[in-house]
Amino acid sequence: MSKNREELVVRLEQHLASIYGDSVQHSELARELCQLMRFGQQMETPQQHTNLWDQGDIALITYGDSIKREGEAPLKTLLGFLRSHLGASITIVHILPFFPWSSDDGFAVMEYTEVNPALGNWSDVGAIAAEYRLMADLVINHGSSRSRWFDQFVRDEDPGRQMFYCASPADDLSAVVRPRTSELLREVTTASGVRYVWCTFGHDQVDFDFSNPLVLCEFVKIIRHYLDRGVAIFRFDAVAFLWKEVGTGCINLEQTHEIVRLLRTLISHADPAAIIITETNIPNRENLSYFGNANEAHCVYNFSLPPLLLHTLVSGSCQHLKSWLMSMPPAQHGTCFFNFIATHDGIGLRPVEGLLEDEALDQLIAAMMDRGGRISWRSLDNGVSRPYEINISLYDAMAGTLEGPDQWQLQRFICAHAIMLALEGLPGIYIHSMLGTRNDLNRMEHSGHNRHINRHQWDADHLLDRLAATDDPHRRVLDRLQGLIALRSVQKAFHPNATQFTLHLGDQVFGFWRQSIDRSQSIFCINNISDQPQQVLLSDINLIETDSWRDIIAGEPVEPGVEALDLQPYQTIWLSNN
Repeated sequence: MSKNREELVVRLEQHLASIYGDSVQHSELARELCQLMRFGQQMETPQQHTNLWDQGDIALITYGDSIKREGEAPLKTLLGFLRSHLGASITIVHILPFFPWSSDDGFAVMEYTEVNPALGNWSDVGAIAAEYRLMADLVINHGSSRSRWFDQFVRDEDPGRQMFYCASPADDLSAVVRPRTSELLREVTTASGVRYVWCTFGHDQVDFDFSNPLVLCEFVKIIRHYLDRGVAIFRFDAVAFLWKEVGTGCINLEQTHEIVRLLRTLISHADPAAIIITETNIPNRENLSYFGNANEAHCVYNFSLPPLLLHTLVSGSCQHLKSWLMSMPPAQHGTCFFNFIATHDGIGLRPVEGLLEDEALDQLIAAMMDRGGRISWRSLDNGVSRPYEINISLYDAMAGTLEGPDQWQLQRFICAHAIMLALEGLPGIYIHSMLGTRNDLNRMEHSGHNRHINRHQWDADHLLDRLAATDDPHRRVLDRLQGLIALRSVQKAFHPNATQFTLHLGDQVFGFWRQSIDRSQSIFCINNISDQPQQVLLSDINLIETDSWRDIIAGEPVEPGVEALDLQPYQTIWLSNN
């Protein structure tokens, strides 16, 4: 065995010892994992602290069938739209689960290695991967109760009978942290008797038992298959709940972190350019822990940003957003924040625990409900329910302030994205934000699922007709966002790992300074987050007088002798020195 493969085996043994203790043969299992990944005698060793992204990278988040045309595979329709209307504006395409599924719009996976035939096939996926970096979900915490594995579990047949986590109704499960209000355990009659499977999210989504190394091996096979099919970025869905220990909260346990580290080791040795993003919709400090020591996730979802930014723009005060930003540590090289303000899910509220007081949260919820939004709930251990997320389209969420609707919807919506695009991190934009899609109340009411309010399915030809009209609101949104993206992509100061400092410009003006890694470019990002004009004194920004400054959004220089900047409601200025 070559030196670098032997070193990898030793490293895997260390991971496995931390996960399983003495319950498995570490060396034997480490070698099996290498075989499953098809590692040869020689392999490229990944370089630590290497940034796998730059300022030109933008991710689009979409379902495979967010845009549909009768008689055409939706994945083909999607690629056609990407080519015709987004082009180089985006570099990463996150296709939400495109596998056969039974519920939760793809997150109850029935077969991990197949493409849902209603969307297309692996060739269609590969065509997208050939033109964009493909991001795909590894739905790792749970599988469908209609899957082949679960059928085997019911029949008490291998391998499925060993794959799902079971507990007893007599166990003390009061401390378990969950994002849902359904019963945690589901009674199942199997060929070997009645068993109680663990369902963190719902009874059709049954949690896997990672204390059994068989489950780990099955997912390593899946990872290898995805790599072979062109997946470049892995989104670890709901990974925080992976490991269970009765008597604990069963969230963020050390074994979970060690499994992420192990999978990072395997994936990085298979493809040093591959990226892992952990999806952990939890309080901010716990979320940041998934960076590890730059040896777990390359990127973590910046879950506190969406609710804080929404609150900022509807309240007209950046106090909470500014306090949070000042507390955020800079990401090490080789890691970065995955910034977003809307996804297929709702706007999570757990990430603002300790950041937004109850009164402010209640005001935000009331305003969103007035705009047609809904609230999804979770259960606490004392039987009390608390709001878990706001379900609403981002465009409708920006229709007004806490006082009610106004005329600044488009400007407020664009301001939100201008802030997100300029912040430290890698931006991800949901397709329905890119298009300014409104609440889909009909789909939500027809399905009975709150999240469908923001999962509209466009008819492709109708959408293209809308976008062909220059005065159409969807076209205006797309044009404005693409304009900001084009500017961002050529600014070295907007590299995801460039320096960032928070400015203090009052409650109505949210500002921060970015400086490129080579220190050649500075950009002051100044945002009026209120519905009233604001003035910012240049002396408060402390510009270097020997440099020439210009607002790269407006394309206008700061003339000598100017003492202040005047900002219209929700206007953004990107003040650059080159």
